[in-house]
Amino acid sequence: MAKIRNYLLGFGERLTERIDPVKRPVTKADPYQFTEARDRLAPRISKAVQKIERLPREACPNDECVAALTLHPAYIAKSFFPIGLLRAVGLEPVGSKPRQVVPEKGGKKPTASQRKHGVETVPSATAELFVAGTRRAFRRWAAGVSQWTPVKDGASELVRVEDVRFVEPAERIKPMRSNADRPLLEVVLHRSDPHILEGFRSYMRTLHVDVDLDQRIEVRGLCFLPVRVPQNRLEDMAKFSFLRIAREMPKLRELRPSSLARSAKKFAINIPYTEPLNKDIRVTVFDGGVPDGILPPSLVSRKKAPGIGPAVGESQIHGLGVTSALLFGPLEQGKSLPQPYAAVEHYRVIDADTKHDPQGHYFDVLNRIMGVLKQTPVDFVNLSLGPDLPMEDDEVHVWTAALDEHFAHGKSLVSVAVGNTGEDDWESGNARIQAPADGVNVLAVGACDSMIEQWQRAPYSSIGPGRSPGIVKPEVVVFGGCDGKEFHVLDASNPGYVRGMQGTSFSSPLALRAAIGVRAYLGSVMSALALKALLIHHGDTGGLDEREVGWGRIPHDIENLVVCPNGEVTVLYQGELEAGRYLRAKIPVPASGLNGMVKITATFCYATQTDPQDPLNYTRAGLEVAFRPHQGKFRKSDSGPTKNPTTKSFFTSGGYQTEEALRRDAHKWEPCMKASVQLRASSLDDPVFDIHYNARRGGMNNQLARPIPYALLVTVENDSPDLYNKIAQRYRTMLEPLRPVIQIPIRSS
Repeated sequence: MAKIRNYLLGFGERLTERIDPVKRPVTKADPYQFTEARDRLAPRISKAVQKIERLPREACPNDECVAALTLHPAYIAKSFFPIGLLRAVGLEPVGSKPRQVVPEKGGKKPTASQRKHGVETVPSATAELFVAGTRRAFRRWAAGVSQWTPVKDGASELVRVEDVRFVEPAERIKPMRSNADRPLLEVVLHRSDPHILEGFRSYMRTLHVDVDLDQRIEVRGLCFLPVRVPQNRLEDMAKFSFLRIAREMPKLRELRPSSLARSAKKFAINIPYTEPLNKDIRVTVFDGGVPDGILPPSLVSRKKAPGIGPAVGESQIHGLGVTSALLFGPLEQGKSLPQPYAAVEHYRVIDADTKHDPQGHYFDVLNRIMGVLKQTPVDFVNLSLGPDLPMEDDEVHVWTAALDEHFAHGKSLVSVAVGNTGEDDWESGNARIQAPADGVNVLAVGACDSMIEQWQRAPYSSIGPGRSPGIVKPEVVVFGGCDGKEFHVLDASNPGYVRGMQGTSFSSPLALRAAIGVRAYLGSVMSALALKALLIHHGDTGGLDEREVGWGRIPHDIENLVVCPNGEVTVLYQGELEAGRYLRAKIPVPASGLNGMVKITATFCYATQTDPQDPLNYTRAGLEVAFRPHQGKFRKSDSGPTKNPTTKSFFTSGGYQTEEALRRDAHKWEPCMKASVQLRASSLDDPVFDIHYNARRGGMNNQLARPIPYALLVTVENDSPDLYNKIAQRYRTMLEPLRPVIQIPIRSS
């Protein structure tokens, strides 16, 4: 008798409806009176202008320059952006970065414990805005601000400003990691306008430094450039008014098998000349290449980026290992290889020049990847390579910025290895995840040490947190091998045999393989975002630290992802959200109600455009989600009962979110949210989520934002053995089981 399987219920979007906006009064007690704000800022503006005036003429293209305006921590919400002030003085925002300040008024008070230890002031997180304009505009502001009155255009917004300052050249240069006389730098300019690019090249000529603008990468207005500069010219270079930051060019992570292979155990294996399960799924790997003659063309298309040089044997060992993990998973002695879910297009982006000079050809590799991605759409992408550099909170890396911009459409699932630096020093940040795993439109994958019940983070797997937004990184972990339990893959150096490896390079394609398997069995009914949400939704932390394992380890078996166990029902919602609109999503429960305790788990994922010039306000989209568990319970106000049922806390920030981030509700801008609540069945009556899409751009309100794609998974758990059938029956005209289009094999024990 065939086993009855309760498959994931789809089309939850049929349980949604638009609702009227929830009106919430916004009140703000200004920390400064107008005259107080004006009088304290006027000398600061004058001091900044004095330093701007001393800049070389060639350093200010079209006589334009940049200064920094720091917001008071109480005014970092998008609705308080001082755009009226900036327009009044002829300045425009060109970016921002996070900053910690102790405001003169309205700051955080130290706790009793802090006071006991002598702490008198507590820094608060805020945004420092980079503002650009002509030197004439800055001069006029400095000359006139002391005479301003509250009725002048933009003047009332002075109370939102904590500081105005000139950014010193030395502050724009990151510490050098080497002692090279002429280090190769990654220079970031605030804007990529032609007159600014030409202005930078002309200014650098005065320092006897050549700049090749053809090597630049532009993302959302930011311009990234490789420039080799003598040590004694670094501070002069940083006087260029539109230079945002300069740091020593990172190297690419080495794709050497010796750095990952710690086992001599090998065994022979037969490679089947077979077809993939689904020929329509497009999977792309960017790596070190695959040698000819090992895998059949039906499974791997060997491609190379245009203009690339000769292949490197060691890099091909890595590339074949990654491709093997994606096609077959970990290989086992004595077991035949499973039929791959989909074929792989493997693009070689590493050559002999990259191997010889991974720093000098660093931009080349990214340009090769982006060149391929811009040619044709793909369904799934794996990246097990990237910069050998831990992510930073105050600056977005060019790899992250470029990939997040490209995949903002949400139509591709991109799996990225977080790196193998987990055994480096944690306190210094050297063990932190590496770009582009800090992206918000990718899935960051770490490694665990086992596929069985008892497991830990693999020691080498890089740790979180990520940047906020994107605080939970890695998002998931999956087996990546470890000492004594290697991840066995096909060996390029010894065809017909396997090699024991370990690293997030192999856990990343293994996680992606699970998503491809779901797509192969269920068809295209689940979007890329839904597949990402599905993996995260089924992540199990096993009680381990979120900093190490993110949302947890994902199942290896497809059945565990698409089949509901007894006492559980999982429903998938997919669709688009419109900026400023409210959507109400019903959470399915039986019409007859439930008894005992009920657990509800929900996972939201959405894709978003990004602003790399504004790390603190990186995502342009954010969700406010209100959980209303009982349709008959209302909170009374002074004017009578409220229109909407009472809310209960559900989504909060990640477990290692700072108190400051909690205070400013940073979690609403997180591209992925997951949480659970457990409550008595009697407190549930047709519960709902009310979802509001907030839109911003550069930290400001964005009324013209385009719709964003989303995926929501909701699991309801209860002791009722017939829970699935009761819910399926109640919503039989709306929800449908997502049954496989082909038979899922019964898993082996």
